[in-house]
Amino acid sequence: MTRSARIERSTAETQVALAVDLDGTGEGSRTTGVGFFDHMLDLLARHGRLDLDVQVTGDLETGGHHTVEDTGIVLGQAIDRALADRRGIHRYGHAVVPMDEARASCTLDISGRPYVAFSAELPPGATGTFDHELTEEFFRAVANGAKLTLHIEVERGTNAHHMIEACFKAFARALRQAVAIDPTETGVPSTKGTLTA
Repeated sequence: MTRSARIERSTAETQVALAVDLDGTGEGSRTTGVGFFDHMLDLLARHGRLDLDVQVTGDLETGGHHTVEDTGIVLGQAIDRALADRRGIHRYGHAVVPMDEARASCTLDISGRPYVAFSAELPPGATGTFDHELTEEFFRAVANGAKLTLHIEVERGTNAHHMIEACFKAFARALRQAVAIDPTETGVPSTKGTLTA
């Protein structure tokens, strides 16, 4: 069974072409025009064991907001499509990741119910052209598109780069765990019989 999807989305603000394979190795290229964000997507692919191709053209003259948010929307939709009916998955994932002085945790449920609890006291400002506040916007967009219940917390840290990187790595590891096939699960892991609505 191939668990992959490709989605293209075009608006007046951005053009996004994205392909994901949930059973990958971290292959692919990520080019959004926001260098630090590309780096974070590289981490997501590598630590999530996702093959991920992302090509985005956006209105960067207004900042990175639309590019980052729209990439999150499309990534979430692609994960949702690749998971299909969710049959046989573990469903839940949890990870705690340190990055030097920073530490972040992520707990997620592929629940069919989008919800985000994001707790982080990120220093104000930007790393490169990536505004730190876009971290939450990205994860909210992914969770809405993929219908995830998502809790991310930066438990400690002083360096914004490290804190954000810990978030992305923790999310990647938790997602990898949740989408993995459970050999003991013969159906959809829900008493409702569905995780798609």
